[in-house]
Amino acid sequence: MPCPEPGPWQVPTTDNSRDRLTTHRQRAYRGGMDKGASDSLRSLAARIQQLVDQCQRLADENRSLRSQQEQLIGERSQLLAKNEQARSRVEGMITRLKSLEQHT
Repeated sequence: MPCPEPGPWQVPTTDNSRDRLTTHRQRAYRGGMDKGASDSLRSLAARIQQLVDQCQRLADENRSLRSQQEQLIGERSQLLAKNEQARSRVEGMITRLKSLEQHT
């Protein structure tokens, strides 16, 4: 396979020296990654995982809270209906008592 034209960052070389330069660049790059950059990437990956976990916990909590809210809204509606029914009964009793009081 013919070698591609060298870019402005590359020096034209023979295939043999190009392989040697590429190997040297890869070793230097990996060497830099193994030290500080690698630790930084691990730290960043751990932080991202923490954020993903926290996001999942918050989504679960949000889902649970919405379910509780729906349940409480239903209970409130039932209690309001019972309250209205009790108020109506009490008003009826008061009306009957006043009626009895007037007849006596």
